[in-house]
Amino acid sequence: MAQAHETRARLCAAHGWDENEVEIVPVVASGDKVLDRPLAEIGGKALWTKELDAWLGEGRIDAAVHSAKDVETIRPREFHFAAFLPRADRRDSLVGAESIAAIPRGATVGTSAPRRASQLLNLRPDCRVVMFRGNVATRLGKLDAGEADVTFLAAAGLERLGQSAVGHPLETGEWIPAASQGVIAIECRADAPEVTAMLGAIDHAPTRAELEAERALLAALGGTCHSPVAVLCEADGDALAMRAALFSPDGSERVEGKANFARADHGPVAALAEDLLKRASPAITEHFRQNA
Repeated sequence: MAQAHETRARLCAAHGWDENEVEIVPVVASGDKVLDRPLAEIGGKALWTKELDAWLGEGRIDAAVHSAKDVETIRPREFHFAAFLPRADRRDSLVGAESIAAIPRGATVGTSAPRRASQLLNLRPDCRVVMFRGNVATRLGKLDAGEADVTFLAAAGLERLGQSAVGHPLETGEWIPAASQGVIAIECRADAPEVTAMLGAIDHAPTRAELEAERALLAALGGTCHSPVAVLCEADGDALAMRAALFSPDGSERVEGKANFARADHGPVAALAEDLLKRASPAITEHFRQNA
């Protein structure tokens, strides 16, 4: 909802509209209804999009607001991303310890994200990972209840909720975030040019360049919500720099690579994906080359 309100505010500022000219329609996603199992077991990232897809397809809404990192890599052709808002903080925040090194030995770490779990175990194999799902308030409540010693939350989400003082952001040099993390994506029907044009007024070109490259890597890898992959692309004008890592689920194996390329050329992104998979063992590759 915070993301929807930000989207409305930017649209109104861009077009000179009053807020009452943009209606926010709350839709409860399946991902928010089922909290006792990992997403990978109950439908993956589609659990965050299927209700919105249905409403968009039926014309009940004109646009859908997504947290970009929770959107499947392969989307239905009848929809397209009309706008990406300027990327917020792309880092993960660690809650319960000041750094990965400061996590107490043998600590219980709550997360349901394969990337976070495997990346943590790669750095701290002494830790024990337990499943943690829910919104920010739910996960902080579980932490307070002692269900885990530490957990991870997206820094951007905390910032949007006015809770940026919670946790300790992990610098990307040590801890690589998820693809598309920190980005709000607005999707509409591909056959709605007027809506596309209205939304295009708030599209942020550098963010779009980063997101398209990161999603291109996921597509080339063939990853799913089961796949432990971390990637970060940073734009500097038309030049982009990407860093990515693949992990085995238990964190014992890690392969990492980099690529530099121009915005209009994703060839090096595909080459990076091929290189990572070529260097990875079956413990990693068995979780890739699938439909994303």
